[in-house]
Amino acid sequence: MSNWPSDYTTAYTLAAPVERQGVGLHSGATCRVRLQPGSREGYWVGWLAAPAEGLQRLSPGQVSDTRLCTALRLGQRQLATVEHLLAALAGTGVSHAELWVEGGEIPLLDGSALPWVEAIGEAGLAPLGPRHLRPLPTPITRQQGQSFAVALPSNHLHLSAAVDYPQAAIGRQLFSLDLTPEAFVAEVAPARTFGFLEQVEHLKEMGLIQGGALDNALVCDGDRWLNPPLRYADEPVRHKLLDLLGDLALVGLPLAQVFAYRGSHGLHTALATALEATPDEVSPLPLVCP
Repeated sequence: MSNWPSDYTTAYTLAAPVERQGVGLHSGATCRVRLQPGSREGYWVGWLAAPAEGLQRLSPGQVSDTRLCTALRLGQRQLATVEHLLAALAGTGVSHAELWVEGGEIPLLDGSALPWVEAIGEAGLAPLGPRHLRPLPTPITRQQGQSFAVALPSNHLHLSAAVDYPQAAIGRQLFSLDLTPEAFVAEVAPARTFGFLEQVEHLKEMGLIQGGALDNALVCDGDRWLNPPLRYADEPVRHKLLDLLGDLALVGLPLAQVFAYRGSHGLHTALATALEATPDEVSPLPLVCP
């Protein structure tokens, strides 16, 4: 699919089912996801091994763990590392979709949202009619230590992220854009997850990143990358913005300007929870597309 929607004024679902399979970042186990067209707004998860359990709509209230990924508690089951797939769906303009999962984690694939964008492009998009994004009536701020995220009322979608790492290979980076499907695919989706060599053994001992490898994550060793080249000079901060979008997708695209400084999944999902709690009876602002 070469022509993505120019904005988010139309609701879309997938035109056909599509599947991807791969290793989970933290479990190291093989996982599979079948994306299917949906008739209901939002992202709905079902289990390929137990279809009779039905579908559950994803929401910020299901967040159960935010260590190095966003994990959800869905009844008696857990689904981890949902953020890259949700970013791909939200970013490309898919507003209605079913996610049928095998395993307890979404496959990491290459560590970015690009393989999911390619899957969505393979399936194609089917328009469902006009889409009305819920406006934000008042500013929202969430802070965790020196990190913070803020959402401001706006008539267009604008995302910004900033990072500040002591490692010279990353340092301070800022990335900002008016969000459209075309901009997401070109500027954000290919940015890969990253980590630090000094933390690898400790995280593995904790039972995390069992599936992490040099072909699905950038690894930083102080002033150098172990597996260059980067896809963008500022790939780390672009990936932070990808994570921000994926976590906000739990509540839907906000009609707001959102900025996260030294963001994390805990901070992003706290902001998503606050967005979900805002009243939606205010008069909607017209959606302005850049």
